[in-house]
Amino acid sequence: MINISLMLKKKIRLFTCGALCLAVLAGCGGGSNADKNAETTPGAEQANAEYVDYASSITLDLNSSTKKQEVTVKTFVDGDTTHFNVPANVSSDGLLKARYIAVNTPESTGKIEEYGKTASNFTKEKLSSATSIIVESDTNEWNMDSTGGRLLVWVWYRTSDTEEYRNLNIELLQNGLAIASSSANNRYGLTAVAAIDNAKALKLNIYSGQKDPNFFYGDAVELTLNELRTHTSDYSGMKVAFEGVITRNGDNSVYIEEYDEETGLYYGIMVYYGFGLNGSGLSILSVGNRVRIVGTLQYYETGGTYQIAGVSYREMKPNDPGNIQKLGEGYSPAYVETSADTFVNGTVKIEVDGEEKEFDYAFLTLDTTISMKDLKVKDVYTTSNKESSSYGAMTLTCEAEDGTVVTVRTNVLFDENKNMITEDAYLGKNIDVKGLVAYFSGSYQIKVLTASDITVNN
Repeated sequence: MINISLMLKKKIRLFTCGALCLAVLAGCGGGSNADKNAETTPGAEQANAEYVDYASSITLDLNSSTKKQEVTVKTFVDGDTTHFNVPANVSSDGLLKARYIAVNTPESTGKIEEYGKTASNFTKEKLSSATSIIVESDTNEWNMDSTGGRLLVWVWYRTSDTEEYRNLNIELLQNGLAIASSSANNRYGLTAVAAIDNAKALKLNIYSGQKDPNFFYGDAVELTLNELRTHTSDYSGMKVAFEGVITRNGDNSVYIEEYDEETGLYYGIMVYYGFGLNGSGLSILSVGNRVRIVGTLQYYETGGTYQIAGVSYREMKPNDPGNIQKLGEGYSPAYVETSADTFVNGTVKIEVDGEEKEFDYAFLTLDTTISMKDLKVKDVYTTSNKESSSYGAMTLTCEAEDGTVVTVRTNVLFDENKNMITEDAYLGKNIDVKGLVAYFSGSYQIKVLTASDITVNN
């Protein structure tokens, strides 16, 4: 087996459908004709089409010259991308990022497209029930996609040791959950094309002309928080819709975050709800709820950051696609434990629109929840203007053990007896902090909303 660890860096896949097609056209080479698996000759007649299980019409030849590896799932990304656990002799970090050959499922990790979540759920359901999964190359070598970060593979699975392996790539095509992506130019090309033709004839899913029950229809752009954070200026002034978990509430705003399995990061944003929501709408935005947010992305001049505004809830029309919606409850903020050095100096390289880009760690995690330990409070500035709503708010200048300086900015804090907490409570002390990644006066800070977010260690 080849060592692919250097080629399997964490990258984010944010392509448009057209870009994905070009990527696979560039990366999918056909196998040798002499080594083709014998395919079942597909039926070309579609006049009186019936559903054909093409996924079972081809078999996994364990003795062919193609590369093969039994794997287990590490992370489900979307319908045509999965991260698998592999032995160290395949990859030193034990990770294989797989891009499925011949298929292009609708997007569900950046902009959300019709049938994207349906395809993603289909792949997750099939592989979650598998007792064995094998990935196979199209030739006698492992082949990378055009990004250089994912292997192009056929994915085979079975749900019991007495069953034959089924080809998931073909299964996606025959169920109308993927469009063609250089589908004919590979070792199972005849079957792939027949599966596509059958799905079209039967008008399944993306070929049905029907609305996707897993897609929210409206005038907002459906996307994910990672897409919004890495393309913020592109959506400025636009109405957008996304999902996430409400983590904090304060100053007529809530903070929402969502974990991205592809990059291993949380992405977040502040949602300003102002004074326009009624009791039912405010209840939806309760901390711990998983919600769907619909609102307009605006640049907040005072804070120098973007926020969502214009959210609404029409109680008489709870299913209005323009409404905020509650999707679940009982969730908790992540409070990702972060070192001072990572927060202040850390950078992250991720793939955006097919190119590797470097971002400040704090920028990517803006408005998400983090925690930091063992900070020495070296100085405290307190807002002293009694006419200001921020009177009593503090800015703590803290130093980590390695000398890195971190700024912690608080709201006005009160103790259990509702007495205002002053700088004497923290100055010179060692503290642990839980808060939000914030940007203020040109620098990234940790924002603390309540006294319970700061623990004094001495």
